[in-house]
Amino acid sequence: MAKKPRISGDTKAELANRLFFRLYQCANMLHKTGSRAVEAEGLTTQQWAVLGALSRAEAANGMTIGDLARYLMVSRQNLAGLVSRMERDGHIAVEPDTRDRRSRLVVMTKEGRHVWQALAQPKIRAYYDEVLADFSINDLAHTLHYLLKILENMQRLDARTAGALDAGQPGRNPDE
Repeated sequence: MAKKPRISGDTKAELANRLFFRLYQCANMLHKTGSRAVEAEGLTTQQWAVLGALSRAEAANGMTIGDLARYLMVSRQNLAGLVSRMERDGHIAVEPDTRDRRSRLVVMTKEGRHVWQALAQPKIRAYYDEVLADFSINDLAHTLHYLLKILENMQRLDARTAGALDAGQPGRNPDE
């Protein structure tokens, strides 16, 4: 049986650097090209993500700002401006939560649902088809698997560094 070659720390660090730089570039290109795909509907990729989150069956009655922020993995502060713009444009509404008077729910409006389902979805599917044209089902499954592994590890790191901050240890900027 052949032995696996050992990978040096330098090699792994170089590959990691290249991987994370490519993820950064992909995120930027997703924002740029994805926003172009839905700009005629007055949407950006961030708004596309909000409408996608609210279109799920489990969000049929809306989501609190906190739950939506956690689901999208953004800060409440970053989400607040986005929600305000989308509310102004009529895509979503912020309503009192009938189960908890202190809480407010973000819900998709009838107009927002029309924009999402009838206008944006066909363009999003076409965008996916073009970007993933040379990916097999196997390629997609493997890519998704590895991205989920990276995401889980990042979440674990985030929880640990947030715990260090809560314990008064260095690890994160307290102003974030």
